Amino acid sequence: MNALEARGIVVRYGPSTVLSGVDLDVRHGEVLALVGPNGAGKSTLLGVLAGDVAATHGDVRVLGRPLEEWRLRDLARERAVLTQEHVVAFPFLVGEVVRMGRSPWRNRPEEDHDDLVVAEAMETTDVTHLSYRPFGLLSGGEKGRTSFARVLAQATDVLLLDEPTAALDIGHQEAVLERARRRADDGAAVVVVLHDLSLAAAWSDRVSLLHRGVVAADGPPAEVLVPGLLSEVYDHPIDVLAHPVTGELLVLADRVSPRRVAP
Repeated sequence: MNALEARGIVVRYGPSTVLSGVDLDVRHGEVLALVGPNGAGKSTLLGVLAGDVAATHGDVRVLGRPLEEWRLRDLARERAVLTQEHVVAFPFLVGEVVRMGRSPWRNRPEEDHDDLVVAEAMETTDVTHLSYRPFGLLSGGEKGRTSFARVLAQATDVLLLDEPTAALDIGHQEAVLERARRRADDGAAVVVVLHDLSLAAAWSDRVSLLHRGVVAADGPPAEVLVPGLLSEVYDHPIDVLAHPVTGELLVLADRVSPRRVAP
């Protein structure tokens, strides 16, 4: 059984169609990267999967059950969501924000492990030393790592991550995606929106390339991240090279070929 299934997803805002008939399977034990140019519909699709964005048409199933049949608290024990915006309305401390991830487990046996789970999540994301700092005073990268720690503390088997590497330095980018990779290796289903195509190639099992609200390609990174398709979708010449030592795919702007000039 798939962790999540989306069928025929259409999202319209007034006259604008953001997603047009998208099908997507999200599988346990897999990191699925959603990539594509700005405005392709990546974050909207993630929001539909999470239940935070209402589809105009189409259906989403979580563990084989229609999304609309889930109670919110039960759903929160199955999937955790990291949004692009890291906003907390009140002056909570970092440790308190991470502990919010444990709220779906309140009054359940799992609550006995709250302290350990929170401590491990904060250590993993390198925010333990920020425990007593107000969330609102953090840098953008520190807020992102704190929010990711909250997601990890939620201890779900489905992680939906919207640009988790935004505002992070290279070391923390690698640490976040390595942790997501480990969660998938342990059996979780991970969906991650990424702009860096080389990161998508390095850490994902499968890439879904969105373009103008539809899935232009879906498959292993080596099959989707190819120069011709990427150059067409991104409307810019793109090279895909193999790393000389590891063989990993490196996706780079082609600065030699003539560039297309937007009208």
